[in-house]
Amino acid sequence: MISSLTPASEHRELQAILVGGSAGAIEVVSAVLGALPADFATPIIVVIHLPRNRPSALAGALGGKCRLALREPLDKEPLAPATVYLAPPDYHLLVDSGPSFSLSVDEPVNFSRPSIDVLFQSAADVLGSRCAGVLVSGANPDGAQGLCAIQKAGGLVTIQDPDEAAQAAMPKAALALCPNATPLSAKGISQWVQQLSAWQTSSSRGAK
Repeated sequence: MISSLTPASEHRELQAILVGGSAGAIEVVSAVLGALPADFATPIIVVIHLPRNRPSALAGALGGKCRLALREPLDKEPLAPATVYLAPPDYHLLVDSGPSFSLSVDEPVNFSRPSIDVLFQSAADVLGSRCAGVLVSGANPDGAQGLCAIQKAGGLVTIQDPDEAAQAAMPKAALALCPNATPLSAKGISQWVQQLSAWQTSSSRGAK
């Protein structure tokens, strides 16, 4: 049974779950991914601000406990189930029609490339209510406008509680723009995502 964290009226078959963060985010994202079951089908797309001049170490940092495939997507690659996608350094990562991925070298947004806002806004435009957004610790406002775009498109959103976040600027900016979003602890975010997994697994079984 799904708890009040995810109201029954909001249950829907999601095409992607988007996660954004910056400073202090890796620990939270690692815990969320590590708690997911191996049969979690919905693609998860992660943007964490990275140094632009060297290869990403995110796969190594996040992959130790994650039961799902974990990789950087290619341009025009379709989204696949049971996969965690990591935005590559020095590219904006977007969701395009299909749904598929698009990579861009447009100017940085909020001093960041990849930018969380760019990913979240593209997902809101393409997927609408069939996506969910999660914004966690970070030291700048990137992601706040994109999270609100997901909410306005009918998607599900949650924000890490700024009082718990290692860097509060990012979740505070999101709450300022999306005051109706309920802030959750890192543990609460993990439970929230797991409940989406549990609902979709039972929904898929019921459809057979």
